[in-house]
Amino acid sequence: MTEPQKIMKLYNDLVQSTIHEFPSFGKINVSTRQGVYIVYDNSFNPLHVGKTNGARNGLNQRLLNHVRNQSSFSKLYMQKNKVALRAWGKFQYIELEDDRERALLEALTAGLLCPKHIGTGTGK
Repeated sequence: MTEPQKIMKLYNDLVQSTIHEFPSFGKINVSTRQGVYIVYDNSFNPLHVGKTNGARNGLNQRLLNHVRNQSSFSKLYMQKNKVALRAWGKFQYIELEDDRERALLEALTAGLLCPKHIGTGTGK
């Protein structure tokens, strides 16, 4: 399998993965591993595609960063649009340890889903 074929397969695995709801309170407990994720609003419109960059607590930590407004996504998009993910937003994820594969999968997924957060940091 070529690298592009592998990344496309990973994309299909990601978009077919289980959909989770952000909890009303407390921590997120889905995976301590590294990976790629998609954040949706309550109507399943993609808001953000992201990846972990070696987060100590993996996907749990990165998704919680968004909930706690400790990410560029939350600062540049969520706060500006009065979005709170708790008990409203949804997400999907795939565990993926390889740094290059995470970067390629994040880029492909963002390109195909066109999430609302792309381009929000331009200052316009």
